[in-house]
Amino acid sequence: MAEGDEKGRSGPTDIRDDLVRSEAKKAFVWLGVAALLALAVYLAQPLLVIFGGVVFAAMIDGGQRLLSRVLPIRRGFRILIVLLAALAFLIWLVMFAGSQIAAQAAQMPAVIETQTARVLAWGHAHGISVNQADFSNVAEKLIGGVGPVTRALGGIFGGFGTAFLIMILGIYFVLEPDLYRRGIAWMLPEGSREHFHGTAHRMGKALRMLLFGRLIGMAVEGVATWALLALYGVPMAALLGLLTGLLAALPNIGAPISGILMVLVGFSGGTDMGIFCIIVYVVVQTVDGNIIVPMVAKKTADLAPALVLGAQLIFGVMFGLLGLLLADPIVAMLKIALERQAERNGRPSVGGSGGEG
Repeated sequence: MAEGDEKGRSGPTDIRDDLVRSEAKKAFVWLGVAALLALAVYLAQPLLVIFGGVVFAAMIDGGQRLLSRVLPIRRGFRILIVLLAALAFLIWLVMFAGSQIAAQAAQMPAVIETQTARVLAWGHAHGISVNQADFSNVAEKLIGGVGPVTRALGGIFGGFGTAFLIMILGIYFVLEPDLYRRGIAWMLPEGSREHFHGTAHRMGKALRMLLFGRLIGMAVEGVATWALLALYGVPMAALLGLLTGLLAALPNIGAPISGILMVLVGFSGGTDMGIFCIIVYVVVQTVDGNIIVPMVAKKTADLAPALVLGAQLIFGVMFGLLGLLLADPIVAMLKIALERQAERNGRPSVGGSGGEG
């Protein structure tokens, strides 16, 4: 009778079998993970902005750490010096390059038309008959292919609101990093907090070194391009070097854009100058892309170049330019998190303690 009463009190969702209950729990865990992933994709842009603030904070923190070696002053003053230096660079950039970029943008259609005419004339001279209509169709396809790039550039140059939010978040993060780190650790189980602090410390160091490597690549491309072009007497060598250095921050997109600008300006001064600009572009990109940047990235975050390139392509397609810019820092952080978890799983527990020794 008692058994019948118990069965009568059972609901349709009650699970009595231990195996079924265990499998149901696993299913709910996977459903929860899938829901979190879907939420992360839905909130991708805000999350990327927040991570961009973390990256900007790491850059500021790296600068103040370098200053600490020569300026024994309070950390807040060193951060202020780094921010003022960055602001001064932006002001100089606008004053030096702003008017010249606008002038070159106005001249660019004429330069393209002139170079197109030269290509057609060279083709006719060498027995290559190119119909103007066919050439127009090819040009339309090329413009269609360049369209996403121009829209992406418009997004990065027009997204002042996003850049402003990233800078504000970065300043907040770098001023009181311990506050936010303790807040995240407080939400974790007590036994995992020490592990989190160790992981956060390693992530911060790797992120600073990775950004340092990126800045080295930008400086190498910019200075080398300027020096080589100026040595040959290419017009606007300083501006082209500056643009090459800045566009080096856009992996896979910046290099082709800077190369097109360089080659167009070079051929406007003659065939020899154009060929020289092509050689400069190939040499600089080969040295920087295949030697300097991979070597620095491998030494700083131990990232395989193919992994970084694949992540940049995926994040660029999924999240646009912001994802493209943050792809390698995200991959570096994920790699460190997985390595730390693997270390924790492989470490035998001592005395039943859940934390790290």
